[in-house]
Amino acid sequence: MCLAVPGRIVAIDEADELAFRRGKVDFSGILKEVSLALTPEARLEDYVLVHAGFALNVVDEEEAHRVFGYLREMEALADAEDAAP
Repeated sequence: MCLAVPGRIVAIDEADELAFRRGKVDFSGILKEVSLALTPEARLEDYVLVHAGFALNVVDEEEAHRVFGYLREMEALADAEDAAP
């Protein structure tokens, strides 16, 4: 299963060419460098959905927090399955 995860842009490294635009994204305390080439509209502090190291689109903060909630629920279900006899 493929999953795009939301994160907040905390730094942007502007490049001369859009294809090389990168940013540092915060995923609930884990910082990763991602490509922003597909989201030229993305700005500092925006939330983006990231898959395989690429920001796919900009999402609003409410949507990002809703996805965080779903991910926590999925983790809780997986933990419960692991604990089941």
